[in-house]
Amino acid sequence: MMEEGGDSIALDMDIVPSGGQEYMVPTSFGHISVTVCGDQDKPALVTYPDVGLNYLSCFEGLFSCPEASSVLFFNFCIFHINPPGHEIGASQSDSELSSLSVDDLADQVAEVLDYFGLEEVIGMGVTGGAYVLSLFACKYTERALGLILVSPLARSPSWTEWLHNQAMISLLYFCGMTEFVKQRFIQRYFSSEVRDAAASVGGTDLLATIRRVMDDGRSESIMHYLQAIHHRQDLTESLRNLKCRTLILVGDQSPFHQEALHISEAMNKRYNALIEVEGCGSIVTEERPQSMLVPIELFLTGYAFYERPLRSLNSSPRSPLSPPCMSPELLSPQSLGLKLKPIKTRVSSPEH
Repeated sequence: MMEEGGDSIALDMDIVPSGGQEYMVPTSFGHISVTVCGDQDKPALVTYPDVGLNYLSCFEGLFSCPEASSVLFFNFCIFHINPPGHEIGASQSDSELSSLSVDDLADQVAEVLDYFGLEEVIGMGVTGGAYVLSLFACKYTERALGLILVSPLARSPSWTEWLHNQAMISLLYFCGMTEFVKQRFIQRYFSSEVRDAAASVGGTDLLATIRRVMDDGRSESIMHYLQAIHHRQDLTESLRNLKCRTLILVGDQSPFHQEALHISEAMNKRYNALIEVEGCGSIVTEERPQSMLVPIELFLTGYAFYERPLRSLNSSPRSPLSPPCMSPELLSPQSLGLKLKPIKTRVSSPEH
């Protein structure tokens, strides 16, 4: 059980479903849920989910892949940060959530790092979470070793997104998590193939899990996180000057596909690589998680602390994602431009 411990909540935490430990970390913006998986003496990988999701519903598909153990858990301690009020059994008061901006959320990430004594981290975020971690990297450049951004955002909302967000915020405020709101979020998250399959067979495990998370979540917390993302500022100029190595992944059916292309073009080409996953929506981490593992492994080979497992994914003859043309140099700072398909990979000519 969690107990009061001075200014924080005690660290003898309950074991959470993913096998990690949940901490309620005190920050200037209220307590925030962080689930820690692995040996804290290892380098840190911090995750941040999209609006309406917690770490389980946004990242469990990726981290539960058998190959993830050798690529991620072997090298990192994972710190899953839940947005305020998005954790399972959230109990924060409405007043703690209503005034937080994206800047506050980025500063809160820095305070979480301080709490655990982390100097530098690699961040992995999805859509709204990708924006928060990108902003964190821009504000705290010395603390961001790298970024893995999934269907990320950088610019202020377009008029279409602005109108859509405004309508969703109003519906969440007046009506809560209605079936219409859930359906709109599912369109934000997943490809048409996943949605059509769910309609034709009466539902899938993946969508059923997402629906349960939205049913159990606090609509006020979801609304406030969406409001923060809705009022975001354009990060394009800051990203142009960012020298943090960045891996960008996006599904070609994501509503934010063009935004990911914009970010890749805006960033220094020496420091970023773009991967497009065909037939996939925004949450590549759940819809096609195995498509991420080889690119992540290649991305991590550029870091001195990374230890390649004895059986490397990109050299495994069993992997359909390991054609001979892929090599560690593909994601070197001098190269970018990779288009990843679910079964076979096509690599465009690297820029020099």
